[in-house]
Amino acid sequence: MKGRILVVDDEKNIGRSMEMIHEGEGHQVVSVSAGDQALVMIEKHGDFDLVYLDIQMPGMDGIETLEKIRESWPDLAVVMISGHATVEKAVEALKLGAVDFLEKGFSKSRLLTTTNAVMERVNLRRENRDLRRSLEGEGEIIGESDALQMVRDQIARVAPSHARVLITGESGTGKELVARAIHQSSDRAQKPFVRVNCAAIPETLIESELFGVLKGAYTGADRDREGKFSAADGGTLFLDEVADMSLKTQTKVLRVLQEAEFEKVGSSNTEKVDVRVVAATNKNLETAVADGEFREDLYYRLAVVPVHLPPLRARKEDIPLLVENFQREFENKHGLAAKHIETEAMEGLMRYGWPGNIRELRNQVERLLIMGSERIGLGDLPPELSDAKTPAKFKSLGEGLAALAGTLHGQALGESKQLFERELIRLALERRHGNVTRAAQDLGVERTNLHKKIRRLGLTEAEEN
Repeated sequence: MKGRILVVDDEKNIGRSMEMIHEGEGHQVVSVSAGDQALVMIEKHGDFDLVYLDIQMPGMDGIETLEKIRESWPDLAVVMISGHATVEKAVEALKLGAVDFLEKGFSKSRLLTTTNAVMERVNLRRENRDLRRSLEGEGEIIGESDALQMVRDQIARVAPSHARVLITGESGTGKELVARAIHQSSDRAQKPFVRVNCAAIPETLIESELFGVLKGAYTGADRDREGKFSAADGGTLFLDEVADMSLKTQTKVLRVLQEAEFEKVGSSNTEKVDVRVVAATNKNLETAVADGEFREDLYYRLAVVPVHLPPLRARKEDIPLLVENFQREFENKHGLAAKHIETEAMEGLMRYGWPGNIRELRNQVERLLIMGSERIGLGDLPPELSDAKTPAKFKSLGEGLAALAGTLHGQALGESKQLFERELIRLALERRHGNVTRAAQDLGVERTNLHKKIRRLGLTEAEEN
């Protein structure tokens, strides 16, 4: 990870030595000998990633220079260089916002280890900034359905708190988007948002990925590495696919949640951390707990506030808005002329069951815009969409409601509505063999709300369990 580094030290031999060491690793380095020169250099060339700043200098010393850097460039990473007599001032500098300090007489390896660690943090911060900008443009939560409005309300309520959130929902429903929305609406919005895909990291590496590792802790650990918990300090750590975490790792994560501290792999030094954890899964964690695959105590630590994302088939009225949004995105991305999606084609999109949810819809819209004609009609849709009827798993539901409609014979609207709702819930429970959680997911409602409806509508306890 290469960067632009500014070295500020009145001892020219130290400045030149640091230049040579860093340039040998591919970094670009500029060195100056005074604090006021450093401020001018940053003002003229504001693209530095890291500043090494000597504390003891004639004129404007390192502490005063650091304060001025913090005033004008608060995100610029600064590492202080101190002599033995100035270590106390180096600690003061850390309180003012310096990210680390080196005592003079440091070795080449110590210098490069510090640079690499800081550059990792700089890169993470840059990625988060770019992602935030991307989200502002094309990552907003799209839709006006009641099911989605419920999710928005939950985000608005939970975001200002420090409570942990467990986001559930099928693959492709937008769980990461909800996690980012929670972060952006919290008082941690200016701090890092760090994502970890627990399913994508081998079990042998996930602990070092989460907690960091010391050089030499295992074969291949050729340098100290910062973990995701450290990288997210002050901000939000998003544990995606958390159900795929091993029981051993779950135990260590539980400790961080309970005590806000951990040790890097290969270290006995305890580090404190202030992180809000938001987790997500497409699996049923309650079932995983019952099967002994997920720790019950960790589940309750994570699920302080559960947020369930409904599948796209449960909020089909949002499809036209999503299509319109994706259409704008891909026409701009690929430089395409504006195309018109005809009513029959849109109806075909709305009839389809979308097992891949929003992710599948997004991919399909991109393909249609690239490959379709100027006016996209039903014939431009692939067979599985153009021929889509009611999905098979909803046939029994449709047949049940049709049969119910034939028995109403002039019943009052309110009573008819209640009968339809009761039959809808009964059939959903029947399809899911009485599993309320999965029936609630199909219906796009919260499990607790479905329990209430089950009791209110007089459905039997056997159907509720």
